[in-house]
Amino acid sequence: MKKNLFIAIEGIDGSGKSTQAKNIAKRLEAEGHKVYLTFEPTDMRIGKMIRNTFLSGKEKADEKVIAALFVADRLDHLLHETDGILKKLAEGYTVITDRYYFSSYAYHGAHIDMDWVINANKMAAETLKPDVNLFVDVSPEVAMKRINANRESIEIYETLDNLKAVQAQYLRAFEKLKNEEHIVAVNGDDSPEKVTENLWEALQKENLIQE
Repeated sequence: MKKNLFIAIEGIDGSGKSTQAKNIAKRLEAEGHKVYLTFEPTDMRIGKMIRNTFLSGKEKADEKVIAALFVADRLDHLLHETDGILKKLAEGYTVITDRYYFSSYAYHGAHIDMDWVINANKMAAETLKPDVNLFVDVSPEVAMKRINANRESIEIYETLDNLKAVQAQYLRAFEKLKNEEHIVAVNGDDSPEKVTENLWEALQKENLIQE
């Protein structure tokens, strides 16, 4: 059993994955882990540009351009000399990221060829794969209700039709890469507390943490 882990939490917008990332971080800290909680797009230079310029809808760009910016942000996320994931793992942190490359496969794969997106992210995948990709599997209708209830502003990908397409692409990507990646899905339609329990049980079942 590894002392410190790299965990990616995935799901469509409105799945509750950000809440779950925080909940799992708290549980791991209570178990004695030193936890670094992070997210994508990052709050580094490229990530801020993605959020403020393209996801906000202020400017438009070809989907391949946006996908390539996500690749650059992800590499910065991995390799940054002080706040990079590799640096934090080397310092003994368990790293939990709210989104990693499967988000790109699903979100960009809903609009352009998924294999192109996978190949564009090859350097990141070869640099560091998660010990586990935890997928919070929520129905798009439930996710859209949560978004409308909890958000002051809606990003460009947050429509019901797009969430349905992205959900389908997540499942397609998981099937495509099931022999190369460690993927565990839990039902995200349950209450946040129940989802946290199911994620925790999944980590125990996969022998990533002690029971």
